Amino acid sequence: MAVTEYDAVVYDLDGTLVDLDVDWNAVAADVRAVYDRSNVAPPSDGLWDMLEGAADAGLADEVESAIAAHEHDGARTSARLAHADELLERRLPAGVCSLNCERACRIALDEHALAPAVDAVVGRDTVGTWKPDPEPLLAAVCRLDAEPERALFVGDSARDERTAERAGIDFEYVGEGSAGV
Repeated sequence: MAVTEYDAVVYDLDGTLVDLDVDWNAVAADVRAVYDRSNVAPPSDGLWDMLEGAADAGLADEVESAIAAHEHDGARTSARLAHADELLERRLPAGVCSLNCERACRIALDEHALAPAVDAVVGRDTVGTWKPDPEPLLAAVCRLDAEPERALFVGDSARDERTAERAGIDFEYVGEGSAGV
């Protein structure tokens, strides 16, 4: 389907509209330190595994705070990517669905003068789940008053593609796509 045939477009944030200036290894180290201070063994050294395991360990708020602090800073110094211009040119209701926290998304959108073109923002902490669960993407589409079959999700990762597939929403890779988060 041609882009003009969609009623709404939802974009991933990091790697799609902007490049957050975040050292994800440093984030993982800070999250690991949260586990260490609590004398809790993390499920693995992987950042997203530690985030997923945080609730069961009673560390959800501390882990979320550690990750969000890095994302907020990285949003302020993020680089604008080419799809940001596309967002401004498409003239369709547009949203953001991101694995980053909602506040970081909003900071980055403000930093790059994209906020006026975005009608809905759903971050990792906006609804009860995060990508690749379809709930955040479906929430963004709902906030745009669109139906899933009339929406397009634009992202940069296999996680984004899985999210779109699970939500029943068409997907478009930025550039060549990748297997990242």
